[in-house]
Amino acid sequence: MPPAKMAKSKAAKGKAPKAAARTKVPAKAAGKAKPAGKQPSRPAAARATPVAERHVPVAAPGPMPGGLVRLLEDDGTVAKGRDPNLPADVLLFLYEQMVQVREFDRRMLMLQRQGRIGFYGPILGQEAATVGSVAALEARDWVFPALREGAAAMMRGLPLTEAINQLIGNGQDRCKGRQMPCHYTFKEGNYYGMSSVIGTQVSHAVGAAMAARLRGDDVVVLGYLGDGATSANDFHCGMNFAAVFKSPCVIFCQNNQWAISVPISKQSASETLAQKGKAYGMPFVRVDGNDVLAVYSVTRDAVARARQGQGPTFIEAVTYRRLGHSSSDDPTRYRDEAEVKAWEKKDPVDRFRAYLTRRGLWNEAKETALQASIAQRVNAAIAAAEQNGPPADETLITDVYAQVTPQLREQLAEVLALEGRRVNEGAFPL
Repeated sequence: MPPAKMAKSKAAKGKAPKAAARTKVPAKAAGKAKPAGKQPSRPAAARATPVAERHVPVAAPGPMPGGLVRLLEDDGTVAKGRDPNLPADVLLFLYEQMVQVREFDRRMLMLQRQGRIGFYGPILGQEAATVGSVAALEARDWVFPALREGAAAMMRGLPLTEAINQLIGNGQDRCKGRQMPCHYTFKEGNYYGMSSVIGTQVSHAVGAAMAARLRGDDVVVLGYLGDGATSANDFHCGMNFAAVFKSPCVIFCQNNQWAISVPISKQSASETLAQKGKAYGMPFVRVDGNDVLAVYSVTRDAVARARQGQGPTFIEAVTYRRLGHSSSDDPTRYRDEAEVKAWEKKDPVDRFRAYLTRRGLWNEAKETALQASIAQRVNAAIAAAEQNGPPADETLITDVYAQVTPQLREQLAEVLALEGRRVNEGAFPL
């Protein structure tokens, strides 16, 4: 079912994000459950939204030894009294999104190896951290991503074909081929365009949340970063500002153990990254990032806290980047394969599938059908995207000034005169 449209953002025009109006949760997603309290109407949200809007009672997850919040064990079992007992449709939605992003990820990396796209940043191993956290938001909330949160845009309605258009940089790419691959932008889903500069989105997320509060909008902003970004200046600025002024945001760190080739042991001397929240005076949580139920639960609680005016929360999701930092990276040059094998045993998709099977919600036949359906979706999206030609030559000089200047037209003519002369040989191989 194609996701419904959300209210369009004004952030791309330099204005503070304004909340989308509210509406009832689609019956398919929410059954007969109604949100608590009187709700003004709003446009139908993307598929992920009803998960949070149902206000599903979840057992408060307590920390395990070492301060790590976990609900699912590696084998998919749940300790007595700790099962959040989410409704079946919510659980199956989370699983479908995790499987879809994994297949999309696999296929896009193949396209890069075949020379059909120039660059890709894989998510393998981090599906639960992204899907579980985004699902805890409501439609009017905003997402400020880092590199590996593309699934958030897709969960909020970005069509797969449009995502691939961006990866190719073709004529149907919203950014007209001007951005690096994986830098999706989707304003209808309140998904802010990613920046390659490490950590800048932290300050952006905190500021956007403050702007929403000043406007009286009931909005929470979820800002992502990796473990390496905790060493960036914007991390300090954003965390400090958020705590002092109680910005209604959640700062979510995907600690995947490696900042390209720098291990977490050389990134910080702190026992955990989560405890950095204490230094700034904000609540902090350390969660098993490969446990989608725990990630959803702690993020949902942090979002509720921010919406109630209690300020930000810093979440460290402990996970693992099983492939390279990007398609340009060879991780075998700097890390032990035994480490990768150990984390494969903690696979978030396998763990959640085992849980669903124990609940009687999943079986081999359903898995086969889902895999076939997702493969067909991705294949169709690739075929559609590859039918689109390159951006028009004119887009090299438009959107710089209100009116294209004679100097820019002259430069464009010089560039076009070089076509066919192999002037790009030796360029950086993205």
